[in-house]
Amino acid sequence: MPRVWEVPVHDSTRVRGVRVAAGAAARCAGLAEDRVVAAELVATELATNLLKHAGGGQILLDLVGPSVPAYGDERVSMVQIMAVDHGPGMRDSDAALRDGYSTAASLGAGLGTCRRTADDFGLHSTPGRGTIVMARIGPRPNRDPAGPLPVRAGGVNIPLAAAEFSGDAWACVRTSDHVTLMLADGLGHGPLAARASTAAVEVVRTAPHLPPADLLRRMHGALRDTRGAAAAVAQLDVTAGRLYFAGVGNVGARLHRGDSRHGLVSHPGIVGAHFPAHLPARQETWTDDCLLVLHSDGLPSRWSPGPAVHAPTSLDPAVIAASIVRDASSAARPVRDDTAVVVLSPCPPDRLS
Repeated sequence: MPRVWEVPVHDSTRVRGVRVAAGAAARCAGLAEDRVVAAELVATELATNLLKHAGGGQILLDLVGPSVPAYGDERVSMVQIMAVDHGPGMRDSDAALRDGYSTAASLGAGLGTCRRTADDFGLHSTPGRGTIVMARIGPRPNRDPAGPLPVRAGGVNIPLAAAEFSGDAWACVRTSDHVTLMLADGLGHGPLAARASTAAVEVVRTAPHLPPADLLRRMHGALRDTRGAAAAVAQLDVTAGRLYFAGVGNVGARLHRGDSRHGLVSHPGIVGAHFPAHLPARQETWTDDCLLVLHSDGLPSRWSPGPAVHAPTSLDPAVIAASIVRDASSAARPVRDDTAVVVLSPCPPDRLS
């Protein structure tokens, strides 16, 4: 089940809690001890930075696969460490990554150390809005024998009220030149909801070659002895430049293309309980300026894209997902459910070499 660690960091006593959670997450991922230490180091640095520069924030730790899924390697687990704040932001994030740069009378080595230690690293900061820093720690990657794909996926998963398990789950699996992305929202929240969404993930991992509508039908059978779930599946044929989509229930989907965007509509129903008799898949053209967002109903349906959505190639998709959640939240609009956001976006050219 999707174990998620959420640690609010508002005073120095929580830094130790972040370090302990990072170690626990790394051991759950089955990482070697040196990578466990690396996860603890990075998480400690990011928590300390939240206090020094933003007056606090939150650390989210999750177990995810690689952002660019390798052929036949979709079960690799990495620890994703996400630091999110509503602080003053940075005017020059590139300078903040250079060793020796500091605005808080420190050695200025924190973010540079994190970037060197992590397997994947991402940062996005907007003055007046806040900063998001992401680091992923995993086993040392092997070269993908099938070659890289020009897209990558990433997301965030935040359980309601800092619960141990999220009822939302997602998966991204590669088969040859196809990428299948799925997000499931188990009914309710807590372990029983997580059991339903985890069953949906297992279906995708065992049959990623099926088209979206067929995958959802197979999920329907697999989830009959669970609470059921809302689920959406997007499958990208990279060679043909075609995106196929089908969904059941209230998982939101939005396709951005340049400055335009439109929603992809799911059919009413519950996977595992009430499945629609007719479920056609929608087809869309996929180009290099496209970005796909899937989200559970913990995110307001009328969320507005922030600056990160307009930089899909330069930013890690998990950073874009975290920025969407942060910018859609407010004290006047409290979260009443688990919240997951997943993004499929183009790869930068340097990741294709």
